Amino acid sequence: MTVVTEPDRVGGDELKKLERIRQAALKSFATKGAAGTSLRSVAADAGVSLGLVQHHFETKAGLIKAVDDYVMSAVIAVVAQPVSAPPRDSIADMGSRVTTLLLEHPEVVDYFGRALIDGSQLGITIWDTLAAFGMARWTARKESGEARDDIDVTWASLNSLVLAVGTLIVRGHIERQIPGAFSSPEQLNRWQQSVNTLLREGLFPQPRNDEA
Repeated sequence: MTVVTEPDRVGGDELKKLERIRQAALKSFATKGAAGTSLRSVAADAGVSLGLVQHHFETKAGLIKAVDDYVMSAVIAVVAQPVSAPPRDSIADMGSRVTTLLLEHPEVVDYFGRALIDGSQLGITIWDTLAAFGMARWTARKESGEARDDIDVTWASLNSLVLAVGTLIVRGHIERQIPGAFSSPEQLNRWQQSVNTLLREGLFPQPRNDEA
């Protein structure tokens, strides 16, 4: 059998079924893990036959690869792709990308978080890609004068990444401390404004000249 995962190799109803299979697998992998997911349960959740899942992906390993490829492309498309022109506010631009990822791909965020915790190759690949992207952005900020000359670019990138990714992963716990869902426009705006302030100004008042 041939594994068929590329959208341009199927069409019409078959493409819709393929996407349902992938989404069902993504949701199950994110909540139960790959070990706790069977092809039969994915087929049931997608509303298709087990034979159809096996026709397109052959084995669970084939299905995992298809989901991993989709997750990787979704994360990179939102977070790491360059814009056509430099944003006026690169800090706000990055926060906007993170909130877009959560709003448009919540299952991707959940699966990525699980991949990081499990130490899977997908988690490692996405983390390293985002870290490299962050290093490039902070280097550019430093060279353009947007960031201080004395910043540690490596830790500026890693701290920003931990702040963004960590918030997405533990958003269920965060919601116990805030009114409403974290993914609501009001709370996402509140989070982004707080992060922007933290990165630009810090949380403590700057010492006066006579206190320095």
